[in-house]
Amino acid sequence: MRLRWRDGWGTLTVPDAGDGGLSVPLEIAASYRARTRGLLGRDSVDGAMLLSPANSVHTFRMRIPIDVAYLSRDLTVIAVRTMRPGRLGLPRLRARHVLEAEAGVMAGWGVRVGVTVEIEPDDH
Repeated sequence: MRLRWRDGWGTLTVPDAGDGGLSVPLEIAASYRARTRGLLGRDSVDGAMLLSPANSVHTFRMRIPIDVAYLSRDLTVIAVRTMRPGRLGLPRLRARHVLEAEAGVMAGWGVRVGVTVEIEPDDH
């Protein structure tokens, strides 16, 4: 199954978060321009951002620390890291997508290695 998205908005669902799962607002950055911009220059993140395709990120010129989850082709979490501003993340060979959010929130959402998340783009 090959997943391709367009820039825009959607919903991230973490099914293993109990009581039918947890849904989080999601910004989708699928174009080169949107992926390059990412969260640069922001002071906060409302929900999460999906970078796709991507297998690594950096936090140069970022203002806030972020949680980064590396996702496989089928949206299974293969690694989760917290990155401070000014860092370069190593590429993950099996990663095809990257989720970014404010530092500390992914653990509360239940995003951890082995969990498969769901992504539903808005059809607006």
